Amino acid sequence: MSADKIIQDWQKGAFKPVYWLEGEEEYFIDKVMDFAEHKILNENEAGFNLTIFYGKDADWGAVINACRRYPMFSERQVVLLKEAQQMRDIEKLEPYIENPLQSTIFVVSYKEKKVDGRTKLAKILKEKGVMLSTKKIHEGQVPEWTKDLVEGKGLSISQKALRLIVDHIGNDLSRIENEIEKISVNLGKRKNITEEDIEEYVGVSKDFNVFELQSALASKDLGKAIRIVQYFEANPKSAPIQLILPSLYSFFSKVFMVYGVNSRDEKTVAQALGVNAWFVKDYIKATQVYNYAGVERILLLLHNYNLKSIGVNSINTTDGSLLKEMVVKMIA
Repeated sequence: MSADKIIQDWQKGAFKPVYWLEGEEEYFIDKVMDFAEHKILNENEAGFNLTIFYGKDADWGAVINACRRYPMFSERQVVLLKEAQQMRDIEKLEPYIENPLQSTIFVVSYKEKKVDGRTKLAKILKEKGVMLSTKKIHEGQVPEWTKDLVEGKGLSISQKALRLIVDHIGNDLSRIENEIEKISVNLGKRKNITEEDIEEYVGVSKDFNVFELQSALASKDLGKAIRIVQYFEANPKSAPIQLILPSLYSFFSKVFMVYGVNSRDEKTVAQALGVNAWFVKDYIKATQVYNYAGVERILLLLHNYNLKSIGVNSINTTDGSLLKEMVVKMIA
């Protein structure tokens, strides 16, 4: 079951006694836990009927006792077990999960991993509980997810603004949501998020960023690439080399993969690479500027300069100098 479906059921007043939230993507787990903590019960009910445990300090007996209590002045009570992956003897919750109290909503947050499917606990959860199993969202899915998030707020976003925020933040969904929320508050009556909004409220220059550097390299525009690197050098916090190099490596890795696709149709290439179709034009454009050996050479340069950025075969060289040297070699 998805996080949205669980919350939608709760909003309709449809509750199950046990919810198990597990996996690598904390955003969806936190979203459900936050709703359970703040929205299921009203403020007066929560004072008597909301109990929160943390796995590292929780005693399994105390958790079960809390779950077996009857609600006071309310139809139901909520018991939350956060960070349950740190709890000792968590399997001792099995008897309660097998026979839960219907007036208790027991929600367990089990982050970073999943319960072993071979165990009795996993079998009981599948039979008696509602399970949310999450995976880290693939980078190719982040633009569409972000666009859906924006549209869910009744807003729209320009393609360049979308690229700016995704390239800057990556797949940190919680941070993306926080930044979109901050922007939406400042839009006033406007409904469209532009690259100027990203620049003003997120702090990413619309002209000097990793996306623009990728574009300059993809078209072999040395002058533009050097100007962007000089901006990075003057504003070190805007794009640290430890963020620039992985981003460029990801870009040129996908360009490299385009050579393995027997088509230059954008939808076909996007499907083969597992990326959003919006970004494919840049990958295809780069294959028209660089040949196979050229892209292979760029990937090797990025690897070597990544080593230099951490001091391997390079002593007392500034990040700006490394980037300038690398950019010249990539385009030469």
